[in-house]
Amino acid sequence: MTFNWHNPYPTTRIPVFARNVVSTSHPIAAQAGVRILLAGGNAIDAAIATAATLTVVEPVSNGLGSDAFALVWDGQQVHGLDASGPAPHAWNLEYFRQRYGEDGQGHVKRPVRGWDAVTVPGAVAGWAALHERFGKLPFADVMEPAAEIAERGITLAPIVAHKWAAAIPALHDQPGFADTFMPGGRAPVTGEKFIFKEAARTLRLLGQQGGRAYYEGEIAEAIAGYAKATGGGLALDDLRRYQPEWVKPITQRYRGHEVHEIPPAGQGIAALIALGILEHFALAALPVDSAQSQHLQIEAMKLAFADVYRSVAAPASMAVTPEQMLDPAYLANRARLIDPVKASHPGFGMPKSGGTVYLTAADESGMMVSFIQSNYMGFGSGIVVPGYGISLQNRGAGFSSDPASANVVAQGKKPFHTIIPAFLTKDGIPQMSFGVMGGDMQPQGHVQTLVRMLDYQQQPQAACDAPRWKVNRDFSVDLESTMNAEAVSGLTGRGHALKSVEDPYMDFGSGQFIWRLSDDADHGYVAASDSRRDGHAVGF
Repeated sequence: MTFNWHNPYPTTRIPVFARNVVSTSHPIAAQAGVRILLAGGNAIDAAIATAATLTVVEPVSNGLGSDAFALVWDGQQVHGLDASGPAPHAWNLEYFRQRYGEDGQGHVKRPVRGWDAVTVPGAVAGWAALHERFGKLPFADVMEPAAEIAERGITLAPIVAHKWAAAIPALHDQPGFADTFMPGGRAPVTGEKFIFKEAARTLRLLGQQGGRAYYEGEIAEAIAGYAKATGGGLALDDLRRYQPEWVKPITQRYRGHEVHEIPPAGQGIAALIALGILEHFALAALPVDSAQSQHLQIEAMKLAFADVYRSVAAPASMAVTPEQMLDPAYLANRARLIDPVKASHPGFGMPKSGGTVYLTAADESGMMVSFIQSNYMGFGSGIVVPGYGISLQNRGAGFSSDPASANVVAQGKKPFHTIIPAFLTKDGIPQMSFGVMGGDMQPQGHVQTLVRMLDYQQQPQAACDAPRWKVNRDFSVDLESTMNAEAVSGLTGRGHALKSVEDPYMDFGSGQFIWRLSDDADHGYVAASDSRRDGHAVGF
């Protein structure tokens, strides 16, 4: 790939060139990863150290009770890790009916926050699984940077502080939240110091005892005991029986490259469907920021979401397979549904039967890691286990209450997941480790940035900085304020329902990209970090 290294978009960032590099949404977390690389660790060690540090410096988006996913290039192939957790065994529709009743349509009510939104947290098990298979340094060494930062305290960055304050009204009454995240009775502000000694204690326990201590030892007993004391259904047996899963990535060809995503119950397949549809259009013949180019991408994304929201769930519950959803003939038929001059409100097709943080790290040996972890909706459930600093996700909010849905809540079942790492190869050779955090924005960010790089040869930082659109669940479209007026007018003229949605957690996402500059890893990488967050790419 020969990039155009000019960046036509307003930005505070420049591409970073290095042989060893970490890119994520907080500079202190990126530096923690580089510290591990300098100590002789590999990209996996660096990624785990960065992920652990993000739970301290950016707790608005993730914590020690997160879920996680990873794609790893080990020098030979791409490996997938699903470290998301299932519903507690106490959960089913009747459990929620008895607790919360039904709505006016006869559907069982379920809370978005609190214990009854908490599935088994998988991130720590994911760290341990990655380290056991690929790590180089002792696990205690990898945990130590995050523990030190938690113990000494972190000065709040601006975007973290903004999102922290936005979460307070919804979460201040949740068990353990105010005691941990409202020191002095309020959210800390930009430039103020936040000390997280409880998290430091847990990180050091994990370093000493290993990741399973979270699921079987003192930590597990604290989580389950607090759930029992404050009305939660999560039990010690739910934690003890949990194991992350190594999974085979799903793949779609696009412009001579292979795009890899984690399989369902994640939404990564949405990006692959949209790219498979866009393969039928000559986007490069259209101006990069034109209304027509954006229109075709938006319409492909709508078609992808229509299928994903209908069909994607835990694999055992799906009526169709990912292979059927990505069948070339099916995607060609879906592409023919796009009107080149008119917006649509698409329905799902019928294939033939048969608050998140993202980081990426790469080292000079050629190992590359695409990693994402999340508490979901800005601090997640709001539950914080006292004494241990464990803030728990609310991934149970991703279930449906419709008995006919493939994604209906059930004991031991994983919910639909929004967080997705991504990886790009070319003819089986690693090319880029990347991701874009931010709820439903994630597959849309994957599509938009890949189109810019592969169709238009925009360099990674420019593709990252460029204005974005976002398709909402009602198929209306949000446009970033930096999009040019001609494109906005053109999209309006094509019938797109444009609106602005206030969303302090997800907005237009945050991307991190590491592009390998040649087949020889020693030649190094170029990294980009999204200016929509406080982060940075750091390397040497």
